[in-house]
Parts: sequence; structure tokens; C-alpha cells
Amino acid sequence: MAKRSLIDVKPVADTGMNLTDSAAEKLQELMLAEGEGVQALRVAVNPGGCSGFTYEMYFDSEIADDDIVRERNGVKLVVDPASAQHVAGATLDFKDGGLNGAGFAIDNPNVSRTCGCGNSFS
Repeated sequence: MAKRSLIDVKPVADTGMNLTDSAAEKLQELMLAEGEGVQALRVAVNPGGCSGFTYEMYFDSEIADDDIVRERNGVKLVVDPASAQHVAGATLDFKDGGLNGAGFAIDNPNVSRTCGCGNSFS
């Protein structure tokens, strides 16, 4: 799989987040496998971890009135207002295989420091 450049990344309006095509494609696949009831991928920032904050991503069947909702390639990305300020300018990507493994990753320019295990940030 070719490495994605910043040119390939398109913004998801109002959340301040970017979602790559590879992330949207993988999310579509996973949401179909989850079945009916799944409406969106929710990205949240919660206090915790050794550096101060952690990301939480999960499929959600409920969308609150004050959630920021945007759709890309058929995938709804939902961010609550409190989390939106922490993910402004961040990019959600999916990397498939290779020596570094596969999975979703958030590249967040607002992060000043991460912990040694990479699970929390400040």
C-alpha cells in the first residue's frame, strides 16, 4: 500500500479533524460487519493516562443534538464539542500491514508530549 501524503488528506469540516480515504474505506468495512444500528464512528478525548488525555474511538448508535457530525465517503465521524477542541487539525488514518502492523492512528498537531507507551498525550 502506498504511503499517503498530506495532499491525500481531506478535512472533515467543523471537527477540525482530517480523515484519509484509507481510514474511511476501512471504517465502512467495519461498520458493515457490525450490522444495523451503527450510525457513526465517535472520536472522544478523555482525561486520563500518564500524559493527561487519551483518545477513545468506538462505533456509536446514538448521536446527540450537540455532537459535531460530518460524513466522508459514507462514514459519519462524530465528535462531542468538548473533544473537538483537542482534535482540531488532527488526522485519522488507517495503515494496512507491513512491518509496523495495521491499525488506526491519529496524528494530532496539538500534542505537545506523549507517554512512553504512546497511549496518552498532553
